[in-house]
Amino acid sequence: MKSEFPEEEYLMSGHLACSGCGATIAMRYTLKAIGEGVVIVLPASCWSMIAGVFPHSSLKVPVYHVAFETAASTATGVKAGLEMKGDRSTTVLAWAGDGGTFDIGLQALSGAAERNEDFIYVCYDNEAYMNTGIQRSSATPLLTWTTTTPFHQTKEEAKKDIMEIMAAHRIPYAATASIAFPADLFRKMKKAKSTKGFRFIHILSSCPTGWRLPSQLSVKASRLAVLTRVFPLYEIENGEKYFVNLKPEFHPVKEYLGLQGRFSHLTEKEMEVIQKNVEKAWERLLKKEEA
Repeated sequence: MKSEFPEEEYLMSGHLACSGCGATIAMRYTLKAIGEGVVIVLPASCWSMIAGVFPHSSLKVPVYHVAFETAASTATGVKAGLEMKGDRSTTVLAWAGDGGTFDIGLQALSGAAERNEDFIYVCYDNEAYMNTGIQRSSATPLLTWTTTTPFHQTKEEAKKDIMEIMAAHRIPYAATASIAFPADLFRKMKKAKSTKGFRFIHILSSCPTGWRLPSQLSVKASRLAVLTRVFPLYEIENGEKYFVNLKPEFHPVKEYLGLQGRFSHLTEKEMEVIQKNVEKAWERLLKKEEA
């Protein structure tokens, strides 16, 4: 049976990712969907290291390494430069982690979205600052262990809802995706490529190192995030029309939490709180789809 994915590889062997890195899987499928006509803008993140040390690169496409907060602003400039040269076919892809998206790069991201700049912005979300020592970000879930939220003082705030922030900008297209559902990710990247204007893709990217997870369970954890409805798969068009792509049967959240050492301190009561939060968020999402 012929695969729906192109055989061409744009991510080569010899990259510097940790074993089981979800962000590497995400990049591989993304580039298969977009193809070779792309320029990648990489702010400071795990991928700054994964790509390789100059002058070497594990990516077969042009890459700009830029400052932490400048993914969206640099992508804006790269796109403008290409258009000034008469090139309107090359895709510009900003590729940032959760720290560079939810936190440090949010101002530039919001500005580019408000102006409806014509490029794709991908946030590969491993839910902490993994490259610098597993510090909490605003993408870190409630009650999660990190090196800056230890077991006796876990994160007290809920994860920032970046998708609703982007929807509020009324951008043409926003979507969530998971490395455990590659066909869905591939389709959404193809759709993003064919859409004009600002496009935002939020990919949950498991991190065995920061999630305290055996590397062979990296994809399983990502799959359970979707099946337990912790990380739903959906699309938003023009900030208003919602499409939920998968409506899984009920799986208790503890199936997902129990795989990861970063949640090993949770009590039954705390897991019940997380379960109720997930159910409320799921019901809100379904109501938005019906509206």
